[in-house]
Amino acid sequence: MATRLKIALAVSVAAANIACAHAQSNDAQVKSLGTITVTSLQPSSLPSQIPTTMEGITGKQIEATINATDSEDALKYFPSLLVRKRYIGDYNHAVLSSRASGTGNSARSAVYADGILLSNYLGNGATYAPRWGLVTPEEIDRADVLYGPFSAAYPGNSVGAVVDYVTRMPKQFEAHVKAGYLSQPFRLYNTGTTYNGYQTSASVGDRSGDWSWWLNVNRTDSHGQPLTFPTRAISTAAPAANAVAVTGAVPGLDRSGAPWLILGTATEYHTVQDHAKVKLAYDISPTIRASYTLGYWQNTSEGRPDSYLRNAASGAAVTSGPISINGQGYALTPTDFNLSNEAIEHVMHGLSVKSNTKGIWDWEAAASLYSYQKDQLRAATTALPGALAGGAGTLQDQDGTGWHTLALKGIWRPDGIQGAHVVDVGFQQENYRLHILKSTIAGDWRSDAAGSLNNEVGGKAQLRSLYAQDRWTLTPQWQAVLGLRAENWRASDGYTRFSATSAANTRYAARSDNFLSPKAALSYRWSDDTVLKASIGRAVRMPTVSELYGATATSNAQYVNDPNLKPEKSWTSELTAEKELASGLLRATFFTENVRDALYAQTTFDTTANSNISRVQNIARMQTHGVELAFSGVDVALRGLDLSGSVTYADSRIRENAGFVRVAGDTIGKYQPRVPVWRATALASYRIDPKWTATLGARYSGNQFSTLNNEDTNGFAYQGASKYFTTDLRVRYQLARQWSAAFGIDNLNNYKYWNFHPYPQRSYSAELKFDL
Repeated sequence: MATRLKIALAVSVAAANIACAHAQSNDAQVKSLGTITVTSLQPSSLPSQIPTTMEGITGKQIEATINATDSEDALKYFPSLLVRKRYIGDYNHAVLSSRASGTGNSARSAVYADGILLSNYLGNGATYAPRWGLVTPEEIDRADVLYGPFSAAYPGNSVGAVVDYVTRMPKQFEAHVKAGYLSQPFRLYNTGTTYNGYQTSASVGDRSGDWSWWLNVNRTDSHGQPLTFPTRAISTAAPAANAVAVTGAVPGLDRSGAPWLILGTATEYHTVQDHAKVKLAYDISPTIRASYTLGYWQNTSEGRPDSYLRNAASGAAVTSGPISINGQGYALTPTDFNLSNEAIEHVMHGLSVKSNTKGIWDWEAAASLYSYQKDQLRAATTALPGALAGGAGTLQDQDGTGWHTLALKGIWRPDGIQGAHVVDVGFQQENYRLHILKSTIAGDWRSDAAGSLNNEVGGKAQLRSLYAQDRWTLTPQWQAVLGLRAENWRASDGYTRFSATSAANTRYAARSDNFLSPKAALSYRWSDDTVLKASIGRAVRMPTVSELYGATATSNAQYVNDPNLKPEKSWTSELTAEKELASGLLRATFFTENVRDALYAQTTFDTTANSNISRVQNIARMQTHGVELAFSGVDVALRGLDLSGSVTYADSRIRENAGFVRVAGDTIGKYQPRVPVWRATALASYRIDPKWTATLGARYSGNQFSTLNNEDTNGFAYQGASKYFTTDLRVRYQLARQWSAAFGIDNLNNYKYWNFHPYPQRSYSAELKFDL
């Protein structure tokens, strides 16, 4: 028998109103300023009734208003959030950033699907993005975001934000099929072509007695725009005697404003991804439910280059050897125009058993496993055009990498379900294993087995946590939440290897630390339409295995790993006022964050090596102050017109730092990388009639920097981070009861902007969907 579990989510009241107005959710929803009760067979795993900033969106809202080709697109218009998605199906660089954390800090946010961890805490940075591919947009029932580390139920990685996707679980038989086509005309430097793709998906599910099940499959086949570009600083050297005179190089300025030449493109990915998800649920009794999730995701990609250089005499493409440009000498290396093939198969398991008695005690036991069944990157080291037919290369193998988690949770209601106290307690364990083996291939880089060892790194980390959190209703106007999280962190089995006998081979000693993180939140109902909230929390973000042991380069014979990195320790606070208006909800939030020992890659002088060494290091202190304004409303000024938007100001700076980029002290007082001072979002959706819905969205971000000393003043360049203003359009039409179609344009104004790589230019999408 179905068990219905009520979860109180402190999300925007207007979000619930929108959902009701669209008739986009079958879940019962109760309106109450500052708190919404959502009744659902599969609720969000976000903590209940914490009086702090939360936002949410339903799957039906996503379908109606957002051109969502990947699950991360659901977050596109959330206040202060940005996912660095470079192209459709971006599987290794789509990093989430938040109010006081840039896109280089993937380990400072937490992403879950039905409570299963999708964030990749094996490392921190672009190549350790959340595993978005394990959730497809059509699976999403709702997405919820908790801003800041204010719940004791989450580790220190929640310091920026916690995202939880609740995916669909059927109440009766249903089936869905969707097909979509994607196209991006792209013009940059000497590249001018159109990159296309398609998506197909199908899902089916049913509920019969105590059993319910859901199956979803999806395929994405897409070509993205070029992402990297071989470049050269302007040379003053004479050409070599055998240099080939070439044309086609594009003059420009690098991110620091120095002149350089763009020689061509690289890393234009053709990506094919397959996703499959099976979910089973069984009601063991009227109050106990068991659930199992199996997720499979595979990705094959080919990265291909294109040279702009042409032999001045013959017109043939030039990709290697000494060249002459405008009478100056340059040399091309075999990897300037690099080729790569990647094959990935990842598997996710999730199992939970939970009770819902609504009595004095309820409990849950949950476990998950994320496994790199296959993760191989092949790259050519032979110059073009010969590399297209084979030749030498490298193979990077991460097979066996992954993580697994265990959580035991309890809810204690000493005064009953309507009592003054609700106490959450729990034990959590997370285990991470990193293994990267890079080998040389002497024969055919495309297919030969691994050859001699190039380098190998690996290690393990474990986090064990106990937490307790009491939600205390002091009076009908006052509510408080007090929490404490105790953590034991251990790193072990770290090693680097260059050969069986190399003196540079290293094994690192195990280490262990303990930390306490208190949390507190308070809300006061000022009046029937106004609520005031205050939150404060400490978060300890542990160094990842990759940050400790994952470096694969040397500098002056000094290995650049630092196994003694300190954890980041943050104190975050916010003050919020929420006021219900006639047609929506207005929120103003003042937030601060003070971070000790922030983890960043930078340079310091190493007395042992007698030289500057670059590696991940601790920055003594970073500080952020900011204000966020957000509004969401239904039938604003005009029946059928729904509006939402936000504006965020954040002053985030480095206050103390012994390291530097070029000279000592050059980072003090500078802005934290990839955290803009200003950002804003807006979304206007108009229900023209019961069949037509038209939506216009806009996103803005101000100037930002990628370097710790803020020397990269030219954001509109390869490797730069620029400001941007983009607009998006979506039109959806209900053809018949079971058929719908949608057309969308992302970056309607064709703004050309950068975040190290170029973002997509104006892109078109069209989709047709059948719902049974």
